[in-house]
Amino acid sequence: MKERRQFWQRTQDDEPDHDRADLPAHGHWAPLVVGEPIFEFEPRPPDVSSYRPDTVYDDWSCDNFAVRMACVRGYAHRYRGIPRQDEAEVAFHPQSGAVMFAVADGVSSARQAHIGATIACRSAMYALRHQMNAARDAVNWAKVLDDTARSLTSRAADTLRQDAPAQEAVLDLFATTLVAGYVAPARGGPVASMVQVGDTSAWILRHGRYRSVLTDKHDQRQQVVSSAVTPLPVLPDRVMPVTIGLPSDAVLLVGTDGFGDALGDGDGQVGRLFATCLRTPPPGRAFAHLLDFSRETFDDDRTLVGVWPRETGQEMPR
Repeated sequence: MKERRQFWQRTQDDEPDHDRADLPAHGHWAPLVVGEPIFEFEPRPPDVSSYRPDTVYDDWSCDNFAVRMACVRGYAHRYRGIPRQDEAEVAFHPQSGAVMFAVADGVSSARQAHIGATIACRSAMYALRHQMNAARDAVNWAKVLDDTARSLTSRAADTLRQDAPAQEAVLDLFATTLVAGYVAPARGGPVASMVQVGDTSAWILRHGRYRSVLTDKHDQRQQVVSSAVTPLPVLPDRVMPVTIGLPSDAVLLVGTDGFGDALGDGDGQVGRLFATCLRTPPPGRAFAHLLDFSRETFDDDRTLVGVWPRETGQEMPR
C-alpha cells in the first residue's frame, strides 16, 4: 500500500505537468510478449447492443485471503469485433470468511455465448451464497449446477418466446462451461471446494510448479477428459466436486482454457512467467496486464482468478 500511496501522491502533486518523464508512457502498457507475439492491430468494438467491456478486473483482500480476478477479451475476438465470451465473479462471504468464485467460458458455437457465461456465473454465485448462508454442513453441488442450468433454460425461454425450449435449443443459444467454488479458512489451513463442467479448470501454484486440481486436458495422467464433452445446461451424469487443502505458501488459480491452453503443463514460457509474477498478489491492474500477454496462436478470451492465503491482519506486498 505504501508504493500505491507514494505514486498517488506524486501524480497529485505534479498534476499540472503532464510531460514529466516519471509518468508511465503508453508503451509501458503494451502487452507482455511471450515467444512470438500476435501482430499489432486496433481492436474492433464488440457487435452487441448491451455494454460488454473488453477487460474487467477485481482486486481486494479479506482477513484470510488476497483475491485477484481478471477477464480479458481474446485477440481473435478483438480483431473480429466479437464480444468477450468469458465471465467471472468473486465475492466475500462474511459469515464463513470464505471467498466464493465462479468462472465461465461461453462456447463459441453458441449464438449468445457471452450471455450464457454471465448467467452461469451469476446463477451459480447466487445458489452458492444461498446454501452457505443456510450454514449447512456441506454445499450441495448438484443443486448448484441444477439451479444454474434452470436459469439458463428460463432465460432461453424468454429469448425464444417458448414455454419449454428443448435442451438443444438452449445449448445453441447459451452453452457454457463453469467452475464454481469457494476457499474457506479452517483450523488445519484453508480448504477449497469446487465443481466443474467443461474445460475451465483450476491449479495450485506452489514453488514454481502447477498441480491440476480439476480434470485438465493437458494432464497426461488423464486418459479421457469426460467433463469437456458437454457444457451447461446439460448436467453431468455424476457430479464430482473436489475438496483440497490450500497450503499457506501457494496460490489457487481458476481459469478458462484461454489461459489453460497457453499454460499447458506449466513448464513452458507462460508457466514460468506466471510463476514468477504471482509469487505475491500483484495489483489488480498488473494482474490484468499480465493475463493480456501476446503469444502467437493463443488468441482466445482469458479469465483467471487467484486466491492467496494470508495471516489475519497481514499487509499484502505491493
